[in-house]
Order: sequence, then C-alpha cells, then structure tokens
Amino acid sequence: MPARLLPILVFVPILLGFTFSPREFAREHGGITRLSIATGNTGGVYYPYGGGIAKVVSESLPKIEVTAEVTAASVDNLKLIQLGKVDIAFALADTLADAVHGRGPFERTGPVAAQTLAVLYPNYTHLVTIEGNRIARIADLKGRIVSTGSAGSGTEVIALRVLRAAGLDPDRDIRRQALSVNASVDALKDDKIDAFFWSGGLPTASVLDLATSAGLTARLIPNDDVIPALQAAFGPGLYKRIVIAAGSYPGQTEDVPVVGVENALVVDGGMDEALAYDLTRTLFERQRELAGIHPEARHLAPARAVEGSPAPFHPGAIRYYQERGVWNR
Repeated sequence: MPARLLPILVFVPILLGFTFSPREFAREHGGITRLSIATGNTGGVYYPYGGGIAKVVSESLPKIEVTAEVTAASVDNLKLIQLGKVDIAFALADTLADAVHGRGPFERTGPVAAQTLAVLYPNYTHLVTIEGNRIARIADLKGRIVSTGSAGSGTEVIALRVLRAAGLDPDRDIRRQALSVNASVDALKDDKIDAFFWSGGLPTASVLDLATSAGLTARLIPNDDVIPALQAAFGPGLYKRIVIAAGSYPGQTEDVPVVGVENALVVDGGMDEALAYDLTRTLFERQRELAGIHPEARHLAPARAVEGSPAPFHPGAIRYYQERGVWNR
C-alpha cells in the first residue's frame, strides 16, 4: 500500500519522486535543504519521535528544513528510501536486515542502500487482548480474529514470524486482519477482533487509550517463549527477551516478557557526509528535548547508538561517533 504522506509539526512542501541528492535539491531551492523523515502511523512512537527530530533539526541547522511524514512504518519507510521519496526513515532492525539483503518484502525490488545514523530504542512486541477473551498465550490465538498490523509495517513482519515460531499458520490458524494500531484498538473495543499485535516503544499512545477505556480491562500476553525459534531462524542478533515492566500501562500489575527488536534511524547511502554528520550530532545535542517529546528518546546515547543495526553506518555518522570515542570497529 503506498504511504499517505502528511506533514506534521514542521510544514515543508515535499517534492515526491526526486532523484537527486539533498545537496543538489538545496541548490535548486535557493540553498535551503528540505528533508523528509518517514515515521509511522499517528498512534505509535515513530510519529511523535520523528516530529521531534524534524523540529530540533530545523531549529539547529542553518538552511535545513525538515518534515516528518505519516506512513505505514518500517517496510513502507524503507521502500520510500529506495524510491528516493524520503531522506530519513525509522525502521525496525529485522525489517532493515531484510531490506539491505533484498529479501522478504524487498525480494522483488532488490537491496535497499540504507545506512544507519543511530540505533534509537528497543521495540516491545505487544500482544494485546481484553479480559474475558480467554487468551493467555500465543497458542490461544488459534481460530481467533487477530490483527497483525498494517500491511507494509514492521509489526506485520514480526507478528507473522512470532505466529510461525509458535507453530501457527497465519493464513490458516487465525482469522487475520491487517489493521493499524489505532484501528486495532477500536476493533478490540468494538469486539470485532479478539487480539492484536503491535511492535512499538513504551508507552504507545493507542495502547494507553485502550488501557484507560471504561468498561474493559486490557491484557498484555507474554510472547518471549518463541525467541529460541526466532533466533534459530534469523540469527542471534535481531531478537531478544525484554520486559514490559509492571505499571508501563494503567492496570498492568505484572511484568510481561516479550520479544524485543531494536529501532534504527537510517538515511539513503548517497546522503552527503557533512549533512549526515550534522544530523547525527544534532540528535545527541538535543537529546533532552527529544526525550521531553517522547520518553523513548531517553535511550538515545552514543555508546548505545552504535550497537544493533544490521545496516552499515553512514560515514558521516561514523565520524561523529569516532569523535565521541565510541566507534571501535
């Protein structure tokens, strides 16, 4: 599904389909470099985080103006990078691995020349239901109506992998819906689905909305038991056990162990080195402000940002990390 590109927070008109580099684009527009960031849907973390990045970069770098765009998230974002329609993108590490190797959703279009600026924060694989649905583990999804995330999203990628790792066929063993996190929450409230997957940071606005809805009790289902199967299939570096700590959402009284996967901020490999350096530097110089926009930015730190990306780092980002003394490769 093509992305629905909408400007948020910092409005800049964007020319879709350009094939020249950002520096060439700047010369065509009186020296102003206009960049776009592919984020995700409005109920997730990418959207506000990307809007925050657009804001701080536009404020910090002379003659740089940035727009954050609403998309279907990771798969969509990397295809937009490949098409030259955006300059910067959020992506889950497992989707990014598929992209740079030209496999899975990218098999027909070939490898994506994406390079990493920073590893940002971990995503938590939410499997969400409501009390009374008699779902306590992944196996209980058999025969139920389950949303596996928007088509073209990282949530969809990991949801299908988790189901298969648990021994369920997504096309036969569940009645699958492809809904955004916002639509999934609404459908669960309206008793149109029994559960949904969501891969996102903490807290996710739409899940917060569900957890605070009157007349129902949201439940997060543990799913870390499939990690050995995921690591056997996709290698040891992409998936790990992490915990949605008790109290992360209203009414959540216990820790919930889940599948974790990192998020990266990537750019087209042809981006100017000086520009990539400036973007990377600005992320860390304005980190406290970004954390005020969304708490997942609290994880942003140079030493952490260089670990966990399956895509090569951009030379401009490497130069910044070398200056900070955290690049030892």
